[in-house]
Amino acid sequence: MAVDEISVLLATYNGARFLNEQLQTIEAQRVGRINIWAGDDGSSDETLEILASWQERWKRGEFHLIVGPGKGYVENFRHLVIAAASERGYLAFSDQDDIWDRDKLSVAIAVLKAVPLSEPALYGGRTRIVGSDGQMIGMSPLFKRRPTFSNALVQSIAGGNTMVLNRTAANLLAETCELTSFVSHDWWCYQIVSGAGGHVIYDPSPRIGYRQHEGNAIGENQGWQARVKRIAALADGHFAVWNDCNIRALERCRDKLSDESKCLLDAFQDARIGGPSRAVCNLWRYGIRRQTFASDLALYAAAALGKL
Repeated sequence: MAVDEISVLLATYNGARFLNEQLQTIEAQRVGRINIWAGDDGSSDETLEILASWQERWKRGEFHLIVGPGKGYVENFRHLVIAAASERGYLAFSDQDDIWDRDKLSVAIAVLKAVPLSEPALYGGRTRIVGSDGQMIGMSPLFKRRPTFSNALVQSIAGGNTMVLNRTAANLLAETCELTSFVSHDWWCYQIVSGAGGHVIYDPSPRIGYRQHEGNAIGENQGWQARVKRIAALADGHFAVWNDCNIRALERCRDKLSDESKCLLDAFQDARIGGPSRAVCNLWRYGIRRQTFASDLALYAAAALGKL
């Protein structure tokens, strides 16, 4: 029986405080072979010493330690995807400070195995929000609508730290990372896999503890205050800037998209430049929606205000 193999891409920057615990939870995963690709973005604390120590004693597979591009976590992950492009098996992303359940990878792999190997597939899901001490303080939002490219155009629904890709999806991702940058690696994974006609599986059961502390690159994503901030971004201009970036990236990779996705992308672009009535009409006609009613209202408000 073949042993499952997975490459875990770990982006680090001054992460010494929690890095050992994160690597311990990766080492404890119930899968066959785990290859680590750690990209450090210029740490000035003990992160590099910790990674070097783990590299020496890693027994689960190979442990690669490379220099990051020094341009932030998004480019660090993009750099890692390209560096690990020749790997076999599955692909996963890891932050430097989370806590993984022991079955995080095995559950994802079991789900992905139900998809034919020739078709791109992405697994992602909810997270438990934990504090610096590892104690649970909340949950990320539960999304109930089916993952689709029409949703991916306007929303990211799963953190990269929850995601696992099959090899076909990983190869697709690597090809696109050579062509373009993007707003965030998790949103891009959702967009390009769904846009290519692949499978996106959302798990409502959390399998990691997403740690919140003062050093997070991305802040807390649960609770009403965080939700209000995300909805407000639809109307304050941030959403339009993100859409500009995403559309440029999707156009650079247009040949990877299905015909249906190309049509949706064109409709979304038309909505952004055609005035308020056309914007609202196109969103409705093509089913371009976010995951909740309140967020949909904010999306339509952004369209009406020319902030799409």
